[in-house]
Amino acid sequence: MKFYWIKTNWIIKKIFSNYTWDVSNTGNTVYLTFDDGPIPEITPWVLEELKKYNLKATFFCIGENISKYPEIFHKVIKEGHSIGNHTFNHLNGWNTSTEDYIENVARCEETIDKNTNQNLKSRLFRPPYGKLKTAQSKAIRKLGYKIIMWDVLSADFDTTISKEKCLDNVLSNIKPGSIIVFHDSIKAFKNLEYVLPKTLDFLKENNFNCAVL
Repeated sequence: MKFYWIKTNWIIKKIFSNYTWDVSNTGNTVYLTFDDGPIPEITPWVLEELKKYNLKATFFCIGENISKYPEIFHKVIKEGHSIGNHTFNHLNGWNTSTEDYIENVARCEETIDKNTNQNLKSRLFRPPYGKLKTAQSKAIRKLGYKIIMWDVLSADFDTTISKEKCLDNVLSNIKPGSIIVFHDSIKAFKNLEYVLPKTLDFLKENNFNCAVL
């Protein structure tokens, strides 16, 4: 049985207060994020949807995918979106030694740096699956990273839920300051293709702004 928080409980946010779960603001601003890209099958489509509304997002990229598809990665940057580190091989921190995990984060960072310029150096990190050991967290923060989690999880990756349920996960939980997680991955696309345009419509109709992290 799968278990995950759709709306992150305030107790979790308080316990793990070293992580960023949302961003308090006086405006009507939310933060769209996309994990696991860039890939040619999905990421360009996401970029086109965001462009329709002139909205910016933060992409937590897998280093291996950046290496495979640098031209798509460059397009993400060129269009004004923010970049975050999502490890080189999408590692589960709970199942990985701290030494190996930090080495993998560093490898992703090197790949990002190689494909950007100094002004775009990424210092945002999101652990795959949201799973991170205490020692890994400390080491990553010591490297200067801000660990970005989320307020709202769309669960677009869950192939057992309907696209309508996925949309409800998002629209029922958005509030000013929410960090919202989507995935520009093949696995998630069945839900994402339905949910993202409707979410962007909702944001426009309800006068939400979107900002990068």
